[in-house]
Amino acid sequence: MARAKRRLSGLAGGALVLAALSGCIGGPDGGPRSGRRAPPVLAETPSDDGLPPAGLGLPPAGLGLPSAETGVPVPAAPGTRIGTGSVKVALVVPLTGPGAAVGAALRNAAELAIEDFQKPDLQILVKDDRGTTEGAREAAQAAVTEGAELVLGPLFAANVRAAAGVTRTAGKPIIAFSTDAAVAARGVYLLSFLPQAEVDRIVAEAVAKGRRSIAALIPENSYGNAVEAQFREAVAHRGARLVGIERYVPGNPGPAVARLAGLITGGGAQADALFLPDTPDGLAGLDPVLTRAGFSPTRVRPFGTAVWNDPRVFALPALQGGWFAAPDAAGFAGFSQRYQARFGTVPPRVATLSYDAVSLMAALSRQFGSQRFADATLTNPSGFSGIDGTFRFRPDGPSDRTLAVYEIRSGAPAVISPAPRVLARSGT
Repeated sequence: MARAKRRLSGLAGGALVLAALSGCIGGPDGGPRSGRRAPPVLAETPSDDGLPPAGLGLPPAGLGLPSAETGVPVPAAPGTRIGTGSVKVALVVPLTGPGAAVGAALRNAAELAIEDFQKPDLQILVKDDRGTTEGAREAAQAAVTEGAELVLGPLFAANVRAAAGVTRTAGKPIIAFSTDAAVAARGVYLLSFLPQAEVDRIVAEAVAKGRRSIAALIPENSYGNAVEAQFREAVAHRGARLVGIERYVPGNPGPAVARLAGLITGGGAQADALFLPDTPDGLAGLDPVLTRAGFSPTRVRPFGTAVWNDPRVFALPALQGGWFAAPDAAGFAGFSQRYQARFGTVPPRVATLSYDAVSLMAALSRQFGSQRFADATLTNPSGFSGIDGTFRFRPDGPSDRTLAVYEIRSGAPAVISPAPRVLARSGT
């Protein structure tokens, strides 16, 4: 693999390469680090702010991650700096209070990115928002006062709004990690795993494979609300037909399945695909209801979003042959190995967001001088390539990502459509 000056020698075709894709991972000025392809990792249960559930190998809130030397958790320092460069960027995450374990992982991933980049002209001002809106506001104000040109984070949607109130007044951009697209705006960009991108990708793939009469069963919660709007738009944009849609109270899908049964079961089923955007727990309750209603996944193809990326989902009879969209797993597999070697624990899935954000800041600082964090630079339509594939920020704040499509075959996922290396033009 070529070293940094070849990998980061300008915007080839407009795309800036931050971390090599397809199994070769390394810092922009360091040698390559190989990462073999692996099956998809466990996806997080969706929440309003993208926090993963418990049980991902992180210590209790309020502690840092285990020391690589001792394996013993060490306190996460609420006010630290990473790097000694002249360009200052803040990282606002919860190091104490709600979400502290994830915040510590985001902080560690930022440190790993600085190490991999081999002393870029960048200094990360780490600020603890305490998992609260007031803490986020105070952290953003402190960052601006100390000369930060841009803020990375926060994690929670409400905290992003609070921090943005400060940075907007100061004329500084934010790149946040919330999965709530409602907080995005010009100058408030989201580098996160947004369900809207997953919906677009999987609907496009389903239609490309000849499924043009689509039904949906969607849970009555905030995640369901977010995906329904995008689902309706994606179906219409692709020229497919929405034959029926039903919402259900989480944990009680029976009535909704009964109302939709005439369209998705039997030889006369009008639908040829069924959208099921629910969590592993929700799908586990939905599966037997569909089976009892006579649903056949060979006749009506089930499909969903990245929350399907879980071994519990792969074992469900009604979802065999089903499709879902998710980031390519190879990048995270290599990152996770390096993170574990450095910090002694498995990173949460969202840790790559901080790594990619810091890598992007270092690369832009190196190439674009005083325009490094200008809106036009950040919203380059060709995007940037990172650990989880190619991404770009839209001018109105949300992000687009390249995603792979997987099929569940005999209880295991298999890639049926690799993640593209290049993003499609906006609106296509």
